[in-house]
Amino acid sequence: MTSRHTLSVLVENKPGVLTRFTGLIARRGFNIHSLAVGVTEHDELSRITVVVDVGDVPLEQVTKQLNKLVNVIKIVELEPDSSVRRAHVIYKVKANAATRPQVAAAVEMFRGSIVDVSTDSVCVEATGELGKVEALRDVLEPFGIKEIVQSGTVAIGRGPKSITDRALRG
Repeated sequence: MTSRHTLSVLVENKPGVLTRFTGLIARRGFNIHSLAVGVTEHDELSRITVVVDVGDVPLEQVTKQLNKLVNVIKIVELEPDSSVRRAHVIYKVKANAATRPQVAAAVEMFRGSIVDVSTDSVCVEATGELGKVEALRDVLEPFGIKEIVQSGTVAIGRGPKSITDRALRG
């Protein structure tokens, strides 16, 4: 059983909220595997999508602690079967004129894009489930990955329900 959980947390869009949020997680000894933050469809709210490893501690203890923060409006755990999750990654891969077609073919198989080309490397962009972008990395590694930049996982619940609307209604 995995101890990683994806939480969608609505918070007030105010300075210092993210610092307090991550500070509480760190003080409790939980590891953050992924973190993404952005304003929602309501300018006064931001959504924090966090993938956290709670170890042997029940997730409920984590959410109770986070709910005590003044600026936290709502916390929802996003289950894999009932949510859409995506990661965004850019790989800088060694590629000269001879290997560039092979790299391009690999990128195309994963529906990625080559977004920059230089004489000795290409920058590859991919978006998808974490497993997909990790599989692309595995395919590109034999060419030589020079750099990786990756976003935090973003996730949203499937279906018509909106945690933002529910939170604003009370």
